[in-house]
Amino acid sequence: MKRIITILAVLVWSIGAFAQTAQEIVSRMEATMQTPEQYEKNGLAMTMEMKMPIVGTISSRALTKGDYMRVDVFKAGKTAAISWRDGKTDWTYDLEKNTIEITNITPATKDASKTDADIAMFEGVTKGYDVSIKKETADAWYIRCKKNKDNTEKDDPKTMELVVEKGTYKPLSLSAKVSIVSVTIRDLSYGVSDEQIIFHPENYPNATVIDKRQ
Repeated sequence: MKRIITILAVLVWSIGAFAQTAQEIVSRMEATMQTPEQYEKNGLAMTMEMKMPIVGTISSRALTKGDYMRVDVFKAGKTAAISWRDGKTDWTYDLEKNTIEITNITPATKDASKTDADIAMFEGVTKGYDVSIKKETADAWYIRCKKNKDNTEKDDPKTMELVVEKGTYKPLSLSAKVSIVSVTIRDLSYGVSDEQIIFHPENYPNATVIDKRQ
């Protein structure tokens, strides 16, 4: 009997020793992520999903690499538009109209696009937030991020949910609600080829080109 009690005591101690706090999990997650310099060089891909009243759900898949960027926009599960940019020029292909609109990139539009696709949302995600483990499964931790009283940023959502994969500590998704819009970033991956991200006009020989460059 004493032997059984001793074994149980060791097991309980072991479980406690391996238990991790939400902050420890997030710190390990951040350690697995590439630095801005690395994903600028190697490329980064992620999916952003937005849910809005009346409009419904709109999702996009963004690929970035240096000055290059490609964004596929989906509506009702189908590709509605694709845009490419190389730091100077923006090409937008409308699948329904079968048109390609070409415009110059201004500093304002360049900054806006980089913000939308920036992985920085996952970096320092707990700054200004108190974190706790909401639940966990065999595959992932679900971490609740609650805005604390020291966070005075008006645009920061009150709560967010971060999902981290067990074993790898890779971020799986980050969800938040801003005003009436629910936003989820998911399916992060590193490594984007030139073929994936550079616009090739020969792939759209029948599209009508609308050149708005000046």
